[in-house]
Amino acid sequence: MEVIVLPTAQDVGIAAAGMIARLVANKPDAVLGLATGASVTAVYEELKALDFSRVTTFNLDEYVGLAPSHPASFHAFMETHLFSRVNIDRRRAHFPPTRSDDLARSCEKYERDIRSAGGIDLQLLGIGRDGHLGFNEPTSSLASRTRIKTLTRLTREANQPAFGTEQVPLHVVTMGIATLLEARHCLLIADGPAKAAAVAQMVEGPLSAMVPASALQLHPHATVIVDEDAAAGLSLRDYYREVQRNKPQWQR
Repeated sequence: MEVIVLPTAQDVGIAAAGMIARLVANKPDAVLGLATGASVTAVYEELKALDFSRVTTFNLDEYVGLAPSHPASFHAFMETHLFSRVNIDRRRAHFPPTRSDDLARSCEKYERDIRSAGGIDLQLLGIGRDGHLGFNEPTSSLASRTRIKTLTRLTREANQPAFGTEQVPLHVVTMGIATLLEARHCLLIADGPAKAAAVAQMVEGPLSAMVPASALQLHPHATVIVDEDAAAGLSLRDYYREVQRNKPQWQR
């Protein structure tokens, strides 16, 4: 796992966007796994000039039963923060099924669609305060696939501002841990002191279903980019800085 510590949240967004831009420049028909949330808005802001005409995307999660037009849906988030600003072909933009009569079968199809697209080249990720990855809440199976999940109270409270006076849906559909680990590159970003404990557990704690993001320790190409506040709990943060300063040119 590569850990990059940068001064500010804006620096984190710029660095992550740079990795995505380099991938798409070298592979215009890249397949991207996309996330939502406050941390990734800075990333999407930096991608406005990127050519998305041949890019295929698969979003990480969505609320069950929520109309795509609902302002708190992740469809709406992606439209506001990225899709309306780039030249993406909407037929290439995929979201987990949440309004099907047979969600289990539709989730299996989502997995097949990812494989049919050639697999995900780069999966963008955030991390929850309790270490959840996507909507894989603590105790999620590390072998899990795209499926329906029940949100914890902590997650619903964190997402409440987007819903105003409405109740946050109890259920979501999310890519599973095993699905995420099949991406060729996992890129996780985090900023702010509220994420420091989760980042430390993910990077330096034991591999545990109680901290689903710790599964990234198993990934052969996982990059974690955090600001100083989110890195505060890392005992080896000085070492991570040293690694970045002395990285061979061929690795840059």
